[in-house]
Amino acid sequence: MVLHSRVDILLVEDNLGDIQLFTEAIEETAADLKIFSIRDGIEAIKFLRNEPPYQDAPKPAIILLDLNLPGKDGRKILAEIKSDPALAIIPVVIFSGSDAPQDVSACYSLHANCYIVKPRDLSGLTETIRSLVDFWLMKVKLPSKINSLYSERKNEN
Repeated sequence: MVLHSRVDILLVEDNLGDIQLFTEAIEETAADLKIFSIRDGIEAIKFLRNEPPYQDAPKPAIILLDLNLPGKDGRKILAEIKSDPALAIIPVVIFSGSDAPQDVSACYSLHANCYIVKPRDLSGLTETIRSLVDFWLMKVKLPSKINSLYSERKNEN
């Protein structure tokens, strides 16, 4: 797996153990990925909108979003992202411990791009992350508009 430039990923996750597992799994992919982890829903929206203290935050190529978060839950964050034209084109992968059919349906109704139930061990998580990176960052053609919208928004602030 070879990426031609660094790719920024936003992980919105409140569980420190899951953040650590995810970070270890990213390191094992050998891809040039930079992970930004935010542990609170309100802070995640600030990060995406470059509001203080995240004025210089990069626009992520993909968002990995947990559902159960302090401040603002993942469903509300997802709805807010997908209703904002400057953010809506960023793929949002729900990465949740829940496999409840109502959660899966609700997220797809809110225009999640993908729903994955978190593997509980490092090898399963690493394999899932490799698959995510391969699919979303190597095979899928993402809109170049993500970067141009980001630049426009930064110039407005």
